[in-house]
Amino acid sequence: MGGTRRAFVTGTSAGLGRAIAVALAREGYDLALTELSTDALKDTLADPALANRKAVPIALDLRSQDSIKAAFEKATKELGDIDLLVNNAGRALLKPVTDVTEAEWDDVIDTNLKGAFFLSQLFGRACIAKNRPGVIVSMASTHGMTGIAGRSVYGISKAGLINMTRMLAIEWADNNIRVNAIAPTTVMTESRQQLLADPEKRAAALARIPSRRFATPEEIAAAVVYLASPGAASVTEHTLPVDGGLTAI
Repeated sequence: MGGTRRAFVTGTSAGLGRAIAVALAREGYDLALTELSTDALKDTLADPALANRKAVPIALDLRSQDSIKAAFEKATKELGDIDLLVNNAGRALLKPVTDVTEAEWDDVIDTNLKGAFFLSQLFGRACIAKNRPGVIVSMASTHGMTGIAGRSVYGISKAGLINMTRMLAIEWADNNIRVNAIAPTTVMTESRQQLLADPEKRAAALARIPSRRFATPEEIAAAVVYLASPGAASVTEHTLPVDGGLTAI
């Protein structure tokens, strides 16, 4: 792909999303940066890596079809045709199955799976209409590949995202749209550092990972860069675990 490349990245206010945005900016992408409120994007937009790139802050609620459509339209209007979609935004829920409410189910599934599907649909339609190649990278999870107590709805949403990756990749293979996912282990973001401040919780989380280390946001972002690159031209319908060996157990 010659010339300027353009990426639409969801959930970029902090942590993994911000790391992905920074890594893509360093690779020469202009960016549509989304979050529920654009006010939350201030720190991401101020990162030096974005200084020489065009970065457009966009409000996006993945639970709303109107919001999805408006956000994608704004991105294409401000940047031009989008080359890369990164489905990163997500909702987590830590709760026993017996206590999950319908509202909580809808919130997680609508954000993590339904929203990602319909945003991908818009991206696919746009690529096909102009006979353009495209790349989708979705952020799944090891919870979508293995079982763990207390993460049922989140794991179900990520398992759905993994199979969505397969389905879209096969359907759009003839259109030169590659669709892949990444399944991280625990990523040591700012919020996760707070959750694992307790030594016992930290030790228990590490014990599940054969490498006995957590991933960094930058390592996950590097995987996104690879899957979006020409070097991954033959890679589609793949879910790449970046998990320190967790899914091999």
